[in-house]
Formats: sequence, structure tokens, C-alpha cells
Amino acid sequence: MQQIIEEAKALQERIVEDRRWLHQHPELGFELPETVAYVRGRLEDMGYEVTEPCEGGLLTQIGDPVAGSCVLLRADMDALPVVEETGLAFASTNGNMHACGHDTHTAMLLGAAQILKNHESELKGCVKLLFQPDEEGCAPVDTTGGDEVLAAGVLEDPKVDAVASLHIMTPDFASGAVVTRPGTIFSSIDDIDIQIQGRGAHGSTPNMGIDPINIACHIYQGVQNYIARELDPTQVCVATFGKIEAGRAANVIPDTAHMLGTLRTQSAEVRSRFKERVTAMCEDIARAFGGTATVQFLRGVPNTYNDPALTEELVGYATELFGQDMVQEMEKPFPGTDDLAVLSQACPTTYFVLGAPVEGTTDCGMHHPGVQFDEGVFWRGTALLANSALEYLNARAS
Repeated sequence: MQQIIEEAKALQERIVEDRRWLHQHPELGFELPETVAYVRGRLEDMGYEVTEPCEGGLLTQIGDPVAGSCVLLRADMDALPVVEETGLAFASTNGNMHACGHDTHTAMLLGAAQILKNHESELKGCVKLLFQPDEEGCAPVDTTGGDEVLAAGVLEDPKVDAVASLHIMTPDFASGAVVTRPGTIFSSIDDIDIQIQGRGAHGSTPNMGIDPINIACHIYQGVQNYIARELDPTQVCVATFGKIEAGRAANVIPDTAHMLGTLRTQSAEVRSRFKERVTAMCEDIARAFGGTATVQFLRGVPNTYNDPALTEELVGYATELFGQDMVQEMEKPFPGTDDLAVLSQACPTTYFVLGAPVEGTTDCGMHHPGVQFDEGVFWRGTALLANSALEYLNARAS
């Protein structure tokens, strides 16, 4: 393990170099031509053969699957439509930004790829390296990158036995801290789309119409009352409507209204029950006022779930690598979402969080145009990924 730390530290400057190039060239969704070309080039320079399982994605592997188990390491590569305000010398200027740290994830996995290449002859099995597009769901489609790579078969041929990944984070944890938990670690997310049909009328004669705005107001209150009065208060369930549209004039009752929101939960049962009850509630509220409501839940991503046994094992390796003080268990899941969830529902998974706050920038959290990350921790992420794969395979060697 000390050798892995030394190799990762020796790669620190190259990891930073990769990260800064990626940071200056942020791309969205599945359309990542510059990113894909750069990452492919780096992997091929190391001696890897690279395939594209889906648009904007890259997959390679090292080792012999016949010789033992197979573990997959994953990084996401897409950015956000955010105008950067960091003032960094390597800041993006194209109107997009790696405000969620995916540039760092990709760079750290490239570092792990080099360490694994250094130890290729020692591998007791196979390691797949997945560089995924569209984790943020910015593409105008009903699936995310996680859905697409799963459908493309990244967990098969050879069959993957375990998945490991990491997410950089600020300002919640100390710089260099490795944090995780068994069970749910990130919330689910669903977009809630509600179309309300009423009947237009003159504003002076509301009795002649069916007011969809009135229906929308009752639906909004009904959803919040469902959470307050039907849901176990110890369960996490957040429904936020960020968009409600209807009408164009002060004295005209419109025909229709549209509500768009998001649902976040940390329990599959709570998520399923919400969809069932709120759909019925919206339809019944609209019917009570003479209108109709159509409810759709779009672009759903389930909870990201850490397999307890795998997580206990990998936490043990991380503790041996970095020491007890630098490896922590978080008390509760994050309210945010990550589409590693899709793979975690199909294969035992452990998702780590790597603390990387920069002193003086703690007011800028994830997805903020001014967010920055401590580059000094990057070697730790590379060591964590490479060591997790190596130790997992060694533990299962015959």
C-alpha cells in the first residue's frame, strides 16, 4: 500500500495537468468530442485499447478476467451549463463549467489507470475503467449517461463483480478526508411534470370557466400536505416546484397551467408511494374543480446504494491506506443525486466522497459558479481507486 501512495504522489503533477486541461474544455451531456479525444489519447498513450460503449463514453480494461474477479472503476466526464466565476488561470471561457468536479474525477481515474498499468503483471483478475457521459442529465432525452452505459453492457463480458467510484466534495468535509456510508448515500430524483386542463373565461366572469391556476394552487398545497400529513416524518421526501406557468393577461382565465418540479427521496418505498398518491391526488383535485390533470415523472434516477459488505471491505482498505483519522462514516445520505445509482442497483457498489475544500472559498458549494477544489488531494483519489481495485482482486485470488 505504501508503494501505491508513492506512485500516486509521483503522478500528482500529471493529474493536476489533466484536470486543468479538462477544466478549460467543459462539455455537456453526451456531446463530449474534445473530452473524449483527450481521455482516449491519454489512455492509448498508456497502452490501453479503448472502446465507446455509447456516445460520449469510453471503456477499457486491464488484466485477465479468467484469472479472477472483475471490478469496475467509474468517473463521469460531463460539465454543467454554468458561467464560471472562479477567476482561475485555467478557468473555462465557453459558458460551461466543471462546477461539480467531474474534471477531477476523470483526472484521478486516469491516474489510477497508470498505476494499474504499472502493476498489470500482478493483477489477480480484471479491472474495467469507465468514463461516463451525461451524469448531470443535461441532454434533451429521457435517460442519463448511467442508463446508457448500463444498456450498452458495461457490467457484462466480462461480468463485473463490484463497482467503485468517488466524488469530490466541498465544503462539507476536511481536505483529503475519505467519507462514505453503507446503504443509501445519495438521494433519488424524479422530475414532476403536471399538465392541467381547465376552460378559459373573461376575468370578470370566473363562473363561466374552469380556472387551471386555482387547480394548480390546490395541487401545490396538496403535495406539501401529503408530505406533512401522510409521510412518516423520519423519512426524507422533498418535493419542490420551481416552475408554474399559466396565462398571459391579468384579466383572462387561461385554458391550461403547467407545473414542473423535482422529487428527492432516500427510500425506494417512499419514492414509489409518493408517485402513486400524488398522481391520484392531482387527478382528483383537478376533477373536483371541473378540470383534468395529467402527471408524469420524468428522467428518474434511483437512490445511489452502497452495498454494505463491499463498503465495509473497501473502507478497510482505505483505512489501511490513509489511516483511521482520514476515513470517516457520514451520518446520513446527501440530498443530492448521482446517476451512479443506476449501476448501484445492478451490481454491488461503493461510492466514496473525497473532501477538497479550498480555504477562503467555503461559501461556494457544489454547482456554484465560483466553486473551487483543493488540487492537493488528487493523488489521494487516484490511490484510493487503484488500491481498492487491487486489494479487492487480491482478496479473491485463489
